Amino acid sequence: MPSESPSNAVPAGVPISLRIEEDVNLRPYNTFGLPAVARRLVRIREAADVRRVVDHPELGRAPKFVLGGGSNLVLTKDVEAVVLKVEIPGIRLLETRDDAWIVEAGAGVVWHDLVCWTLEQGFPGLENMALIPGTVGASPVQNVGAYGIEVKDRLEAVEAMDLVTGRPALLPAEVCRFGYRDSVFKHSGFGGLAGKSVITRVRFRLPRPWQPVLGYLEIERKMAETGVTHPTPRQIFDWVCAIRRAKLPDPAVIGNAGSFFKNPVVTAEQCRDIIGRDPGIVHYPMPDGSVKLAAGWMIDACGWKGKAVGGAAVYDKQALVLVNKGGEARGAEVVTLARAIQESVYGRFGIRLEPEPVVV
Repeated sequence: MPSESPSNAVPAGVPISLRIEEDVNLRPYNTFGLPAVARRLVRIREAADVRRVVDHPELGRAPKFVLGGGSNLVLTKDVEAVVLKVEIPGIRLLETRDDAWIVEAGAGVVWHDLVCWTLEQGFPGLENMALIPGTVGASPVQNVGAYGIEVKDRLEAVEAMDLVTGRPALLPAEVCRFGYRDSVFKHSGFGGLAGKSVITRVRFRLPRPWQPVLGYLEIERKMAETGVTHPTPRQIFDWVCAIRRAKLPDPAVIGNAGSFFKNPVVTAEQCRDIIGRDPGIVHYPMPDGSVKLAAGWMIDACGWKGKAVGGAAVYDKQALVLVNKGGEARGAEVVTLARAIQESVYGRFGIRLEPEPVVV
């Protein structure tokens, strides 16, 4: 279990330099297990490493590609940009306030390890997001979420380093422009930070007193099954882990990138039209009056569960997940399968599904 990171200080008189790795196999660094090679790779183990990359006479001007846990990535080719493999460790309680605990974690910390650490230390609030794959640094980029909570609901601030100047910045949650599986870190245009910064640490605000988030159907089923009406954080954590393990494949066993498509959000009128044609469609009313549709249900309704294109397949237990069947899939096969699913769902429901992973 992670803890506070040891000092990364370099003894006086020892020159600081970057270790640049060449022609690195990226298959172990993406949870889909797709083949690709990084021409050059630098491991970022502290914020100062980013500044060293920026100041490097060759790497400083080269295009950069930031890589965390590789859980939201589809590699279709070798990566010519300099890969910055973020591996910054460490978790600590930064501050205790009357209304919240502020916990800080290094961007390289495994997300699930952070969830476990906070519960063990008595700082609940992340339990609904247990077992989400990936690293802490990637969590604000995608605004990951599950079972009624998103990172934006618990985020205090993001520490990031500018890839042009090498300067650090502390970005409060309100400037991160969070949306459904979206943030300022995913956009490269005007005002976007994709390709322009590296997240080094993330601060989370865990509210006091703790209040359970129980609104999701599968959580309600667990309450009914167990007879527990006032679950503890640990019980919610255990339920979420059991639910995810029952329907989602372990990337260590079969390669995947988790949920491949976003659940589309439509107007109430659009939802009524779809229900008129398909009364069984799973849908969730949202606070703003819109309706979130279950993409997995639509994919399953179109007959895709278990279907394959080469080594890429739709998981037979959850149609929202695409998997690397037999470990031999290539990125192009994943993309071909995803596009075929999009066309099929659009043809039946008039809804264009949007992929969650970044395709490179």
